[in-house]
Order: sequence, then structure tokens, then C-alpha cells
Amino acid sequence: MARYGSGSDFRGERVRVVYWLVTLVVAVIVVIFAISNRDMVTVAFWPLPVLFEMRLCLLVIAAAIVGFLFGELVAWISGRRWRREARRRGRRVDALERELAATQSQLSAQTPAAGAGIPPGGGLARLPAAAGPARH
Repeated sequence: MARYGSGSDFRGERVRVVYWLVTLVVAVIVVIFAISNRDMVTVAFWPLPVLFEMRLCLLVIAAAIVGFLFGELVAWISGRRWRREARRRGRRVDALERELAATQSQLSAQTPAAGAGIPPGGGLARLPAAAGPARH
């Protein structure tokens, strides 16, 4: 169990607390805004002969939601290049992992026959350790 103040569990808990605090503040602001702006307004779309009567707070909140969704759509479309690059790199990693697994299986199949005469140290001679710091 991680001590209080150390480890990733505590950081994750702090992030959750900050998230809920920010969410609470935004919710309070939205409620105060809705209570303060209960007046009815008429919304008209110029080329169309359509008129809507609705509360001002609902109009503003709906406009904010539509703006947020539009911004998310633009961000998603602009991230297309990065997603494509991530997919390409993921396919490359998969191919390299398959190649590595095939090479390792070939080496493990060859090692008992070909490596029978190699000593456990890999056949490298052990060099004596230097007695002190190297002098140049």
C-alpha cells in the first residue's frame, strides 16, 4: 500500500478530487445563471418565418452546447493526420514484433545444435578489472 502523498494512486485521487471540484463549480455557475435568466425571449431565424419563445438561459446553454460540439468536431477532423500516423506506427510495431518472434524462434531452434561448444560466458575471455582509475 502506498503512503499518503506518494505513488500514482494518490495522484489519481487528487486528479479525481480536482475534477469533481471543477465540475461542482461549473454546475453551481450554470444553476445560478439559469435562475438569474428566466425571462422569455423570442428567437427568429431570418430567412425562415419561424419564431420560438423560450427561456433565455435555455437558449444560451443550448448555444454553448452546440458550440462545444462544433469545436469537438473540428478538433476531431483536424486530428485525422495524427490518428493515421498512430495507426501506421502501430501496424509497424506489430510487424516488427512478429519479425522478432520469428527470429527468436529460429535462434532457439538453432542454439542447441550450433551453440554446443560455446562456454556459458558466451565465449568471451574475461579481462582483468583495472586496479584504479584509467590514466591517459
